[in-house]
Amino acid sequence: MPELVLAEAETNPFLPAIYDITWSLVVLLVVMVFFVRFAIPRFRQILDDRAEAIEGNIAKADDAQRKAEAALEQYTAQLAEARVEAGQIREQARTDGQRIVAEHKEQASVEANRITVTAKAQIEAERQAAVLSLRSDVGSLAIDLASGVIGESLTDDARASAIVERFLADIEASENAAPSAGKN
Repeated sequence: MPELVLAEAETNPFLPAIYDITWSLVVLLVVMVFFVRFAIPRFRQILDDRAEAIEGNIAKADDAQRKAEAALEQYTAQLAEARVEAGQIREQARTDGQRIVAEHKEQASVEANRITVTAKAQIEAERQAAVLSLRSDVGSLAIDLASGVIGESLTDDARASAIVERFLADIEASENAAPSAGKN
C-alpha cells in the first residue's frame, strides 16, 4: 500500500492523465477539422448569401427610390405645365369672351342705329303723309270757311289752292315765330 500512497502523492488531482489529454486533443482536432472544412464555409456561405441579399435589396430600394424621385419630378413638372396651360386657357377664354362681348355690343349698336334710322325714316314718311293729309283737310276747311266768309263758292282750283297755300304759310310763319320768341 505504500506504493499506492506514493503513486497518489505523485499525481496532481487537478492535472488529467496523459492519455486523456491526448485523446481530447485528437477529438478536438477532428472537431476543428470538421468545423474548418464543413461548418465554417457553410456558415460563411450563408452569411455571404444573406449579405448579398441585403445588398441587393438595398440596391433595389435605392433604384426604386431614384425611380420614385424621377416620377415625382416628372409629375411635378407635368403639374406645373398643366397649371400654366390652364392659366393660358383661362386667359384665352377671358380674351375670347371680351372679344365676343365687344362684337355683340358692336352688332347691337349697328342694329340699334339701323332700327333708329329706319324708325326715323318711317316717322318722317308718316309725318309727311300726315302733313299732306292735314293740308288737304285744312285746305278744304279753309276753302269752306273762306266761302262762308266771302259769300261765294271757291270752285276754282287755282284760286282755292293759292288761298290754301297763303293760309298755311301764315300758320307756319306764326308757328316758327312762336318758338323763336320763346327762346329770347
